[in-house]
Amino acid sequence: MEWIIGGIFAFIVIVGLWAIVAYNGLVKLRNLVQEAWRQIDVELQRRHDLIPNLVETVKGYAKHERATLEEVTQARTIAAAPGSSPAEQAQQENVLTQALGRLFAVAEAYPDLKANQNFLQLQQELTNTEDRVAAGRRFYNANVRTLNTRIETFPTNLIAGMFGFHREEYFETVESARTAPNVQF
Repeated sequence: MEWIIGGIFAFIVIVGLWAIVAYNGLVKLRNLVQEAWRQIDVELQRRHDLIPNLVETVKGYAKHERATLEEVTQARTIAAAPGSSPAEQAQQENVLTQALGRLFAVAEAYPDLKANQNFLQLQQELTNTEDRVAAGRRFYNANVRTLNTRIETFPTNLIAGMFGFHREEYFETVESARTAPNVQF
């Protein structure tokens, strides 16, 4: 009888320890996903901060390209608005990327603008920021994949369900935004 009680007690202890480890692993993954999203958010904010300077620089050279400049400004305003989910943010960033592509295409027609050091520096900073956003997106999506896998696989899904863990959204781009516009300066 003592062996049975001891076995049951050992089983309960092992299951309890497993539950603690599983819960802590889910918390760690959730925090990694949130941290990765915050890093993307920082880079997106940097991108949003660079755009008004770029628009102002182009505006000085391309005064009659008002529609394109307004389109970039409007897309930036929407993308910079807080409170979007990763999927919504990705869609807003795709619209902004397309508008920026049209802005750079407009800049093609202005040789003085293409030679302007301020414009070239802003363009380089924007390119570097885009690279950091892409790296952040890969890191974020890898963490989301790991968390979602844990949440969906047995037996961790039991702990996830009990404590309200849920799948996270990936930060994805649409096909049209996956290819950068070809801009020659």
